[in-house]
Amino acid sequence: MGSAAVAAWVAHLGFWTLLVYGAVVGELTPGRVAAFFLVWLAGLFGLPYLPYEPAHAMFSSFVAALDIALVFVIFKGDLRLT
Repeated sequence: MGSAAVAAWVAHLGFWTLLVYGAVVGELTPGRVAAFFLVWLAGLFGLPYLPYEPAHAMFSSFVAALDIALVFVIFKGDLRLT
């Protein structure tokens, strides 16, 4: 398994973890959970239809961008690492 595959797994694990965490702690309403899930589905089924040839390979990057958006929504900004 290469580093790109590991990064894809980390992005997906982060997405589902953040989605559940945000719902459990009350930072994501059911409507927001549904919206993030529908955007994820749109990327899953929509990216292969883009005219750009390797667009289907960009799904993990798309999920990583959703992860960033979830962090901003749930934690009201970026996470501090210090």
